[in-house]
This record gives sequence, structure tokens and C-alpha cells, in this order.
Amino acid sequence: MKKNILEFCLSPDLGGLELFMLNCFTHFKEETTCKVIVAPNSKLDNYLENEEKFHIKRNKLFPIIPALKLASFIDDNNIDVIHFHWTKDIATVVLARVISKKKPKVLQTRNMTMTRFKDDFYHKWLYKNIHTMHAVTHQVKAQIQKFIPQDICPKVEVVYMGTETKTINCDKLFSLREQYKLTDMDTFIVGIIGRIEEAKGQYLVIEAIEKLKDLNIKALIVGHTMDEEYLNGLKQKIKELNIEEKIIFTGFTKEVNEHMSLCNTTVLATPKETFGLVVIESMINGVPVIATNNGGPLEIIKDNIDGLLFNRTSVDLAQKLSQLYKDKELKEKLSLNAFNTANEKFNNEKQIDKLSTVIKGM
Repeated sequence: MKKNILEFCLSPDLGGLELFMLNCFTHFKEETTCKVIVAPNSKLDNYLENEEKFHIKRNKLFPIIPALKLASFIDDNNIDVIHFHWTKDIATVVLARVISKKKPKVLQTRNMTMTRFKDDFYHKWLYKNIHTMHAVTHQVKAQIQKFIPQDICPKVEVVYMGTETKTINCDKLFSLREQYKLTDMDTFIVGIIGRIEEAKGQYLVIEAIEKLKDLNIKALIVGHTMDEEYLNGLKQKIKELNIEEKIIFTGFTKEVNEHMSLCNTTVLATPKETFGLVVIESMINGVPVIATNNGGPLEIIKDNIDGLLFNRTSVDLAQKLSQLYKDKELKEKLSLNAFNTANEKFNNEKQIDKLSTVIKGM
């Protein structure tokens, strides 16, 4: 029996978590009835070009208000499974389930690390109303089972996020090279893609570029700004280091794959990324990744086989960049292996089919 699924995410941001929700919606609506709810005027709302999307505004202090609206939507659309992604939506979703007549099953995709015990009365009530948790890595599954008491812990299934090969617009690629003044094909381009905030570690790339300023290397910093003060600080640092011609800020773009294809390598510099969707997206484009040796990248990258791991210092990052810059054979090996790993282990269709199987079994 096909189930009516609701993809639910009121996050104001647009990163790996939100893009994965859109990926689920795109897939599930092809095989069954699937609805989507997002917050009005959010980045996710503006990105999602779908006239059938439904809006609910989050209320941090009184989640009962959006929960009543959600419960009505559940009953009106005969929803069998609510699939939510943003941890802050948990109270709204659980309240809506309790209020609704339909009493749908609840699936939570856990994208974030869990660091404290959920053994108080409130959290026990929440997790008793969640039927299955989708952990994006085995590390996340271990955290869930450690911090949620066994007697109320939902069933936990590990399914990786997935990616797929995309057709690159060569005309757009040429246009971007012109736009960013990257017409010298010998320039080694380092990309860092993600929200501009301190946790993403753009400052480490800038510091590493300064250490390599005598080499023909430039950095492409791609993403929307979450913290204006941090961005201004980065620009001031760049000016003080006298490397303004080596750093390019692109701002937000929907043309992520074209921007990745400009790069000789990309960097994931967060201290502890739960998974790292940008890692496998870079790999599927044949662009090797230098990632923090912690969290999700440890389940994606085999060091010196299909990518490089670094200890999250600008000194180590500079060493890894210099290594790729000078050793073309290593870069070519990593590029080929990165593509093969992404295409085989993190194939989007395979991973979504696994998640679909989880939903069918709920």
C-alpha cells in the first residue's frame, strides 16, 4: 500500500539539511502522494519552485499554534507519515500528531550530533511519539542509542545522503571564469562552499592561502552570509594579509555544480560535520576534497585514496593544498577515486530507495 508522505521543514536556512529534504520530496512525489510544508519567505521557500507547497510559520514560544495548523493539514490530506528534518521542529510535529485524528507515523532524519541525555519527562514524551529515526551516519546512530533511553528510543536506521551526476553547463562555466577573472587555466582554485559563518571555517582557507601566496592559487568562497560581522572580519583579514586578489566571494548561488567544477579541490573545514553533503557533491564532480578529520567525513573519505583529511589547522591545510598543487598524479588519482566512491557508495537513487523502504516498513 502506498503511503501519503509529508515532508516538513521550517528551517530558515538553506544547507545540506534543507537540500536533502527537497531531494526526498522530489523523489517521493514520483512514487506516491507527497506534500511539502516550509516556512513562508524562508530561503528554502524561495528556493523551492513548487506551486503546491504549503506554508506554516514557526512559533518558538507557542508551538501549539503551528501544531494546530499542521494537525488540520494532516487530517485534510490523510497523511500517513510525517518526515521532518530540522530538530527544532520536533515539538510542533509531535504536538500535531497528538492533536490530529489521523495519528500519522513520525520519521525524523537526524542531521545533527546528539551530545546530551534525553531522559527528562519532556524528551521522553517527544521520543515516544517518534516511530523511526533516520541517522545519516553510523556515528549519529551510536549517539542516538547512547543518549535516548532504551525503553523509549525509536527504531534507528542508517541511510547515507546521496548524490548524482549532474550535467554541467559549459557556457555557464565559461561565463563564470570571465566573471571571476579566472581565465588563466593554470590557476589552482580552492573552493569552500557553505554558509558564511565562523563554524564553516572560511578563515582557515584564507590563512592557508596566505601561507601559499607565492603560488598561483586562488580561493573561491561560495555561499550566503549568515553573519555579517564575521564576513566583514574576513574581508579585513584579507586586506591585512595583502591577498585581496587571491580571494573571491561569490555570494549565494543555485549553480553549485558549475562553481564546484571551477575548482581543483574543495575544502570542508567545519570542526565536526555530521555528514557533509557538499563532500559527496564535490566528489561526484570529480573534484577531490580536503576535509576535517572528524565526524561524517571519516565515513566518506579514505585518506589519500579518494580525498585528504586535515587536522583543522591552517598549517596542515596549507600543506595539503601545496601537496595537491605540486603533485598532479596524486590529484588525478584522488579525482578518479572520488568520483567512483560517490557514484557507487553514495548513489542518490540507491540511498533514497533505502529510505523509501524504511518508510514502507513503518
